[in-house]
Amino acid sequence: MKLPRNGTIEIAPSILDADFARLADEIAAVEAAGVNMVHLDVMDGHFVPNITIGPPVIAKLRKVSRLVFDSHLMISEPARYAEHFIEAGVNHITFHIEAADKPEDIIDELHKQDVTAGICLNPETPVEAIRQVAPLCDMVLVMTVHPGFGGQKFMPEAARKIVAIRKMVGPKIRIEVDGGIEPRTVPIVVSYGADTLVAGRAIFSKPDRAAAINAIREAYGQRS
Repeated sequence: MKLPRNGTIEIAPSILDADFARLADEIAAVEAAGVNMVHLDVMDGHFVPNITIGPPVIAKLRKVSRLVFDSHLMISEPARYAEHFIEAGVNHITFHIEAADKPEDIIDELHKQDVTAGICLNPETPVEAIRQVAPLCDMVLVMTVHPGFGGQKFMPEAARKIVAIRKMVGPKIRIEVDGGIEPRTVPIVVSYGADTLVAGRAIFSKPDRAAAINAIREAYGQRS
């Protein structure tokens, strides 16, 4: 399983806002709604001020889902732990430029391990920081909130980085956006060039997960 082909807009539900007591059911619900990938927020309590899940939980989830596991490593020393996430069954790993001394080496190693690679930049980090590594990636993740907690307010100034990044990487590399994504903000980020939409609270806070996903699709002009 790989990232969906280029040229499609994809919704990646973030399980950070799901019911952790029912994660398998939550993932099954969004899979039934027709998404192709799910976003796994991995936090270590060091790089960001929160702790979520690690490889043991992901390995259990892998047994009950065929979705692409889009893992976002909000951790220090991503190179040290990447192999454990690959063994657990993730298909894609995004790590932070702010946490990597040699990002090119990490990207190369991920590709050797047959997973796709992504680079992420925080709201305060300038686009220039990823200029050398972004073209080596399969996806670039733009944070439109400060990483660490779900449900934060969308930051328009951070979203505008997408325009420069799309010019930088061209059409063949996915641009993912995470933070405050819901039907109101979706048209903004899609118009800037984003094609992968991470949505947590906009999906998992709604009683009807499929209807919530369809509302996001309608916001960018697609109906299920």
